[in-house]
Amino acid sequence: MIDTRPQSAIPLNDQSPLRQLSDFSLVAGGPLYQLWRRVGLSGDAMDGVRRRAIVLVLLIWLPLLLLSMIEGRAWGDGLALPFLHDIETHLRLLIAAPLLILAEVVVHRSLLPIVRQFVDNGLIRDEARAQFDAAIASALRLRNSVVVELLLVVFIYAVSMPLVWRDQLALDVNSWYATVAGGELHATNAGRWLVYVSMPVLQFLVLRWYFRFFVWGRFLWQVSRTRLNLEPTHPDGTAGLLFLARSGRAYRFVLLALGTMLSGMIANRIFHDGASLPEFKVEIFVAVVVFLLMTMGPLIFFYPRLRAARRQGMIEYGELGQAYAREFNRKWLRGRLPTDEPLLGSADFQSLADLHNGYQVVRGIRLVPFTVKTLTSLAMILLLPVAPLVLTMFSVEQLIDRVLKTLL
Repeated sequence: MIDTRPQSAIPLNDQSPLRQLSDFSLVAGGPLYQLWRRVGLSGDAMDGVRRRAIVLVLLIWLPLLLLSMIEGRAWGDGLALPFLHDIETHLRLLIAAPLLILAEVVVHRSLLPIVRQFVDNGLIRDEARAQFDAAIASALRLRNSVVVELLLVVFIYAVSMPLVWRDQLALDVNSWYATVAGGELHATNAGRWLVYVSMPVLQFLVLRWYFRFFVWGRFLWQVSRTRLNLEPTHPDGTAGLLFLARSGRAYRFVLLALGTMLSGMIANRIFHDGASLPEFKVEIFVAVVVFLLMTMGPLIFFYPRLRAARRQGMIEYGELGQAYAREFNRKWLRGRLPTDEPLLGSADFQSLADLHNGYQVVRGIRLVPFTVKTLTSLAMILLLPVAPLVLTMFSVEQLIDRVLKTLL
């Protein structure tokens, strides 16, 4: 039996389905979250986001500035890449990292109402409620996993930093973080802080978001396998599941942060490595596809349910329409017109039109609970930080001229 006590009356150690549903959050759990709470940088409602962002910047960016200044590598013409000219580092550490922290608050507040709608809208059948509650409990356990976050740290230091950053991200030039000697990069003190502190912290935040995408996708997959009360004639065109599309918007700051990191990587190679924006069209395309799959891809799990709802709805409305059309024809076409009922204004004709409209709604059910407009808006958020790099190909005057020629 579901506990109907008010939330304030439920003990904190209560593990009832009601408590688990009220506590559902992708972000309010795990070792780092518990650390934030213990040091007073976060509360139960993920408040204190400004404090966390400031502390994060003080940890991963400020030491780089100070060490670069001490070593004389913060500015000047003696280096190919002084610290203050490193666009990628500043975009990653000053913008993307705080955005990833801000995104936690947005996701925390946005996903719970979406999950609650499964219950509030009556989509979960009584016999499937235990399965739904088990999916919530499983997601919370996985979110709180200490092992997962430890594995992320091990992966970052054992694989990501030695292989990805040194071989793919670091520029092969004399810079504030390394000098080139004998064909190899030799890290400065600022570079060591970057390699062992700043970049691992940022990568941990990113990988933890990837893990949260996995937890959310796994939860939706489990829910999609339960028996759902879908209404084929629901006006949202997805049998009552269109509210799930809002989950993509909940991740908008994550996408903005990832787009900022992509923009920084491209910008550094344009300004300091002689590259051009069209050279990165594959990377940009892959990033859009991958990140849209991470945010909206899990909603595809509901495809079999929506297809079944459309098929069943068309069968039921087809049978109803056949019976109604037969009686309608018998009354108004094949039989003698009723003398006690006017032809004009008869409700029979309106009912026939309403039945036709209802059938068209069922027939037009989308098989995924989102629209192309949703995907387009998310792609635009992701690419927003990359858009200014178009100015590296054209001057502002040339760009305006091209736009005007296209429009006029």
